[in-house]
Amino acid sequence: MDCRPGCGACCIAPSISSLDKPAGVPCRHLTRDLRCALFDRPERPACCGGLQPSEEMCGTTREYALTWITALEQATQPG
Repeated sequence: MDCRPGCGACCIAPSISSLDKPAGVPCRHLTRDLRCALFDRPERPACCGGLQPSEEMCGTTREYALTWITALEQATQPG
């Protein structure tokens, strides 16, 4: 599966500790058209490169992806 144009859910919903990005806040590298400005660049965090689009995570809509990734973020919080 390829990334859905105009989505950006994986750059908004999860926290990204290496960028000090809290969950639910758009990444500072997310462009206006909801694409990653660091995609395919060595500066891209490893956790971002390891996250691959899938039917389970992305579903068929941006809203589904945001909800699914937010739930995963909440389920994996320490404590």
